[in-house]
Amino acid sequence: MRAVDLIRKKRDGGELTAPELAWLVAGLRDKSVPEYQWSALLMAIVWRGMTDAETAALTDAMTRSGEVVNLNGIPGLKVDKHSTGGVGDKTSLILAPIAAAVGVPVPMVSGRGLGHTGGTLDKLESIPGFRVNLSLDEYKRVLEHCGLVLIGQTAEIAPADKILYALRDATATVEAVPLIAASIMSKKLAEGIDGLVLDVKTGDGAFMQAYSDSKLLAETMCAIGRRLGKRMRALITRMDQPLGYAVGNSVEVVESVACLRGDGPEDLVDLSVELAAEMVLMAEKASSIEEARGLCRRAIADGSALERLRLVVEAQGGDPTALDDPERLPCPARHVEVVAPSTGYVGRLRARPIGQATVLLGAGRDRVVSQIDHAVNVILFKKLGDHVHAGETLATIGINNAARLDEALQLVRDAFTITREPPSIPPLILERI
Repeated sequence: MRAVDLIRKKRDGGELTAPELAWLVAGLRDKSVPEYQWSALLMAIVWRGMTDAETAALTDAMTRSGEVVNLNGIPGLKVDKHSTGGVGDKTSLILAPIAAAVGVPVPMVSGRGLGHTGGTLDKLESIPGFRVNLSLDEYKRVLEHCGLVLIGQTAEIAPADKILYALRDATATVEAVPLIAASIMSKKLAEGIDGLVLDVKTGDGAFMQAYSDSKLLAETMCAIGRRLGKRMRALITRMDQPLGYAVGNSVEVVESVACLRGDGPEDLVDLSVELAAEMVLMAEKASSIEEARGLCRRAIADGSALERLRLVVEAQGGDPTALDDPERLPCPARHVEVVAPSTGYVGRLRARPIGQATVLLGAGRDRVVSQIDHAVNVILFKKLGDHVHAGETLATIGINNAARLDEALQLVRDAFTITREPPSIPPLILERI
């Protein structure tokens, strides 16, 4: 084979075969196919797209570019969850211990925040001592001991994806749905899972803001997984306003613990339980979604889900007492209020500027190498549909320095729209696939 012939084939609308894609990915790893030729191929994929068969074959080749973890020694169907990213989206910290408490082994490889969205790993690292960089042997041991494990991508997991992601970022080819789907799924399939539940966000705070794009991505990822023999389920959920009330890192850990105590915000608890229930049903720990929901609610009520979180925090080197004492987590030096300019109702609360404000303050990254401030945050006091009086607190901004405070304040102010009449409250879950 020659890379130039395969580039031309895709450029002219042809369909690449599984052996051809496997050869190209292997060439990326051993450098026999130069990155400039892969860059040309990526652009051809952007313009011509990929069939379901091509996307599945590319995913499989990327998955097998490294080690595919064998978890057969751990009883039960192993199920993970993936979210496409949002503002205040800390469901992984809630649903993983819930599902594990019900008996589902949850091997979870998560990511870091980038752009306006937060990352599960950054939230976890706000817990003193918590290690997300485990070896694969440690990964297996923690999963076997705790029923769940929460780590970042290792060097052995889908290494071709790391190379391709950097190329996509540098060649304006990030947005192509087949490439997004292959990137996500290759990492997930390398974990050793039997099934995957997807939370595909849509709306203002999502990367895929248009519903049609979110649905296409959900369908593409489900098709890949099913073609490769995995159980798949996707929920398309709204990300027009932040999920819960806390946006940051340590504050999202605190809010997650509140949810596991049964005291968390309704939208966050309901979505976490719904996703966990899908995992429980997929793992055959319940015979219906109604039964699965009941089991998940019971795991919160009896404290077993919170105990699982404590267990995994300790197993991964963290201080479990920090879950019971928020003052042991990073806290900002001071808080600044954002108040309502008039009396009325919160007619709109945009997620994206809230996420952008936290990034400006240091809670997220505008570059991969940026350092995280785990203490800074935005805490919402009012959300969509709430009545407010002029001068009442809408949100507080937690800061450690005032360098970009004015910009952050303006973003948070602009996120709120006050109306005379209450808005209709749309459903959080739009569709199941």
